[in-house]
Amino acid sequence: MKTRLLATMALLLAAPLAAQEIVTLPVRGGATQSYLLLAPNAPPQAVALLFPGGPGLLRLRAASGQPQFSPNNFLVRSREYFVDGGITVGIVDAPSDHQTEGMPNVFRKSTQHAADVRLLVRDLKSRFPGMPVFLIGTSMGTVSAAYVGRELATEVAGVVLTASVFVSSGRRSKHGDSNLSDFDLASIKTPLLIVHHREDACSITPYGDATRRAGKIPLISVRGGDPPTSEPCESQSRHGFLGKERETVSAIVQWMLKKPHPAEIE
Repeated sequence: MKTRLLATMALLLAAPLAAQEIVTLPVRGGATQSYLLLAPNAPPQAVALLFPGGPGLLRLRAASGQPQFSPNNFLVRSREYFVDGGITVGIVDAPSDHQTEGMPNVFRKSTQHAADVRLLVRDLKSRFPGMPVFLIGTSMGTVSAAYVGRELATEVAGVVLTASVFVSSGRRSKHGDSNLSDFDLASIKTPLLIVHHREDACSITPYGDATRRAGKIPLISVRGGDPPTSEPCESQSRHGFLGKERETVSAIVQWMLKKPHPAEIE
């Protein structure tokens, strides 16, 4: 673990991170929606709007003129790999009226959330004219990517679901089940990719359900990586593609750009 940490620090020192900025837009009823924007130095080939897992709290803020945020989620810590692949990245934070406890999945499924994200998509399209915009979610972030992707339809170029929550958590409310157990993937009318780790030990994201639900949908299967340093449903584990971030993102980028991509990552 120490060796890997030192190697990561050396890499960061050798290759400066892409410029990062916080973009904040007005949305519903006086609320605001922020996202972290990173763009490659060369003209981008596509745009990826990323939805972290858990409650979706990136906790974006500025300190000494620099963006600060929670860095551990798979998609957040892998943001530079997207940029290296020629992809502009926007990482979605919870909106201002969900900054205390984050986004419950009933909100992730809502038309209000879709309307917020539509404004982000339009903002990115205005900044990067002609670039296709993809929605990419991981873990609970797949609820956002799937439901918003269905709502926005052809306004986005594609949807990617990683470590998808296809199994019911068993936590029900008056709003119904919180995950994607009853979501019709065929209702997404834009290209769809599923990415899953074969050894994902999280109880609500088993690999078997990913293969069953994928059917004819493209599926990228990942194996191996670094030993987990967190609980199975947290990001520092197979669930978060620990140690396989670069290869996994590279395969996603290849799919986004309609290039040959591996179905298996060993």
